[in-house]
Formats: sequence, structure tokens, C-alpha cells
Amino acid sequence: MSERRLKILSIAHPAVEAAAGRLRYHPFLGRPDLDVHLLAPRRWHQFGRTIEADPPGDPGVTMHILPIWFGRGGPMSWYLHIYPGMRRLIREIEPDVIHLWEEPWSFVALQAKVLKGDAALMLEVDQNILKRLPPPFESIRRHVLRNTDHILSRSPDATAVVRACGYAGTVGEVGYGVDFATFGPRQAAQRTPGLRLGYVGRLVVEKGLDDALDALARAPADVTLAIMGEGPHEASLRRKIAELRLDGRVSLRGWSSPAGVADFIRSLDALILLTRTTAVVKEQFGRVIIEAQSCGVPVIGSTCGAIPAVTADGGWIVPEQDPPALAALIERLRDDPALLDAAADAGRANVARRFTYDAVAGQLADGWISAFRNRRPA
Repeated sequence: MSERRLKILSIAHPAVEAAAGRLRYHPFLGRPDLDVHLLAPRRWHQFGRTIEADPPGDPGVTMHILPIWFGRGGPMSWYLHIYPGMRRLIREIEPDVIHLWEEPWSFVALQAKVLKGDAALMLEVDQNILKRLPPPFESIRRHVLRNTDHILSRSPDATAVVRACGYAGTVGEVGYGVDFATFGPRQAAQRTPGLRLGYVGRLVVEKGLDDALDALARAPADVTLAIMGEGPHEASLRRKIAELRLDGRVSLRGWSSPAGVADFIRSLDALILLTRTTAVVKEQFGRVIIEAQSCGVPVIGSTCGAIPAVTADGGWIVPEQDPPALAALIERLRDDPALLDAAADAGRANVARRFTYDAVAGQLADGWISAFRNRRPA
């Protein structure tokens, strides 16, 4: 590799928000071997929200905010967008590596592959269920993967998917990071009687909240559940809460800011993530797991996807769709708070060891260097 600084163009729609997708780039500030540019959309639509890009000024990167086309494309909207200004930007930067925090079947991945010139191409993948995509997405995926020089994978299952779709190159691991300034530990306080459980996320049937309610109905009356989120399953959950006569033990509230989410998590004794595996759903990571652990709150997770590996010793794993097993665990934790304290300590150690932004930045840098070394001729 040349001694000059390696020029990187990272393309990532999550970087539309400074407090979310950009934080992992901050550790590149002052790094002498990398010149990192980050491209994000001027406006992004997801889960019914319209997000306007935060202004540039983040450390560690040169930020580029450009308009996109096809940002509202129905159920495939995340995969249809392209940047009309990408060709000009690539000519200006002349990157050595183009990195996409996007799936390989997306139009923007195809656009980058077509316009990349001599740059190496690296993709960061999350998809962990192998399924044949409808035209033209399956053809795009296989074409892009054949022309990719390095993959960063969120899980072994995600690696297996790209291998099955024709990718034969090198693979590295990449996780998510935690913003410790926001998701910091709670102050020591005297524990109150009972057990306060909580959930943060979309309200969809696949997240297993019905199992949590069934378990709660079996648990002692001083065990409660607080839910933060929005989604199409909310009305059904409210009906079930009423049917099980849990009105006084279950609360629901809408989304909050990251600081509000952190305050909510710190009010809990344990966080639950009980995702159910289906033909189209398998938990890819579970970022709320490491946010909770960073706050000093242990996690009760299901066996779905990456949940056990991410949780590690910072919580407990129960079988999917098994309310009796969950109820038994809940009662054990209620009766022995020392178990909660031990898992909280293990969870903080898990995050400090594996999920800092410095760790993620190191994984990104290793991937970029590998992609540059492995790049094929234009």
C-alpha cells in the first residue's frame, strides 16, 4: 500500500443523523493514514418519519450531504434510492476505496459499482436470511457481489448469505457502537420491590411482546412492563393487555430522543428482546441490547438470530415463544436481585470489550485496507 493517505468514500444513509450513523467515524480524527469522506442523503424517509440531514461538522470525516432520487419507493424504498451527484463527487475525491453501508441489492450499490472507476469496492452487510429476491434485485445482488473486493459482515449468518449468493472474497467482522455520552450508567439507587421490565423498539408481532404479556400474567403482581415504541401491532397489544387484566402493570409510550430512550432504559431492572424467527425475520444484531448494557441494565433475550451472541454474559436467553420459561426466569430474578447486579456488571464489560466506537472504527479501517489490497482492475 502507498505511504500516502488512503482516500475513502463511505456511503451510508444512516449517517443522515449526526447522533446515530456518524459517531463511529469520529475516531478517525487525526489518523494520518486515512482521508475519510462520508456521503449521506439530504432527506431520508423511514418508519413513517422524514429525517432532514444534520449539518456537516463531524470530526474524523469530510461530510457530503446530497439529494437522492427515489427516496419514497414503497416497501423497497431503502433499496431504490440513488445519488444524482455521485459521479461528480467520485471524480472530485478520486477515492481508493468506496464503502457502502448498504445491502448489495440496493440501487445505490449498483450505482457505486458502475461509477467506481479504479476504486476498490467494500460492502457492509446485515441481511442474515437467504431468500431469492424479486427481479431486478437478485441480479443486482449477484452482480455487485461478483465485483466486491471485501465484505464487512454483522454476523456469521450474514456471511453465509453473501457466500451463497456468489461472493468468494475476504470477509471481516463489524459490530455496532454505543454512544457512552448518551447511554451512560445509572446512578446507584436503592432497589425497589418487584421487577420492572422494559422494551424499546417497533411494535410488530415478530418482536414477541405477546409472549412477554403472557409471561407477565403468570408472574407476581409486582412485576411490571414498560414499552417504548410505535408500530402496527399497538392496537392488538392494547387489547391483549385489557384481556389479561394487566392495565395497571403495563404502560406504552411513543418514541423519544436518544437521551429520552437512555433515561427510560435506566429506569428498568432488565430489558427484554424476544424476537421470533420467521421466514422473513431473524434478529440481525439488536442494537438496544448494547445500549441497555451500557446503561447498566441486563437483557432478557430470545434465541433468535444474533441476540445470544450480542448479549453474551450480560443477561439471559430464553427459548422463542415460551412464556412459561420466561415467567420462571422473571420470578427467579425478582426473588434474587443479586443476579441482576452480576449480569449488569458483565454487560458493561461486554460493551467495553466489543462495542465501543473505537472498536468499530478499527474494524472499518481494517476492511478498507483489505479492500484496497484486494482490489481488482477496473
